[in-house]
Amino acid sequence: MLDAATYTPRLKALYQDSIRAALKEEFGYTNDMQLPRLDKIVLNIGCGAEAVRDSKKAKSAQEDLTAIAGQKALVTKAKKSIAGFRVREDMPLGAKVTLRGDRMYEFLDRLITVAMPRIRDFRGVSGTSFDGRGNYAMGMKEHIVFPEINFDKVDEVWGLDIVIATTAKTDAEAKSLLKAFNMPFNS
Repeated sequence: MLDAATYTPRLKALYQDSIRAALKEEFGYTNDMQLPRLDKIVLNIGCGAEAVRDSKKAKSAQEDLTAIAGQKALVTKAKKSIAGFRVREDMPLGAKVTLRGDRMYEFLDRLITVAMPRIRDFRGVSGTSFDGRGNYAMGMKEHIVFPEINFDKVDEVWGLDIVIATTAKTDAEAKSLLKAFNMPFNS
């Protein structure tokens, strides 16, 4: 049994032991507070038209996202009514969850080492999906690549948006940080 007080996620320990020193040397930082680090990871499932037809779909997406993240997901609701899409205000349309701290490192570890190798025809993730401020966004076509999802009990395959927010000031710093975590960039 793991003792919660002494347990440190693998990637967090890697960051503290070797990545920080490598980044400090690579970018010539003089202060440890200048070093880029992971801030949060936001996961989002948008159900879209399926949720409009059947309100239980958003609940299903919330349960799947909760299983993937290890933390309770929130149901996202429509901000305003759009008659053309048959959407009413406060109608459930998806689910989201924000991970920080140890759960964030654990999810990133599972994403890189377990989920990505299970993607069909996987050739790496785009190295250009940064926003100019050191945050990285990616999408997955199927949420079933995570081992927490029981394939037999899935009624709908959802797409999954993943945003990795860092404290890096530039995209180069953020890409270097994620490469140090073994993020499989294709460019």
